[in-house]
Amino acid sequence: MPQAVNALVDGMQICILDCMPSTSIRIDTSTHQAIKALAGELQLNVGDTVRLAIRRLQQASIGAALAAPLTIDETAWLDADLG
Repeated sequence: MPQAVNALVDGMQICILDCMPSTSIRIDTSTHQAIKALAGELQLNVGDTVRLAIRRLQQASIGAALAAPLTIDETAWLDADLG
């Protein structure tokens, strides 16, 4: 179960989840600035913005695969007589 740590920062109480493991990735400065700008536009944090971008790229890849013409074998399988 997540444990929350409450802290006082600049007079504001914040809650930090103690159970969320994280890691760092190296990206160039312009990419970092672009992610931060997009996160601001979407009103998300950087992690959620990256997660959303990954999800949308995965969906686009699946969509492209599904939109590709059927192979001869796939067409034959779909046209097979079931009786």
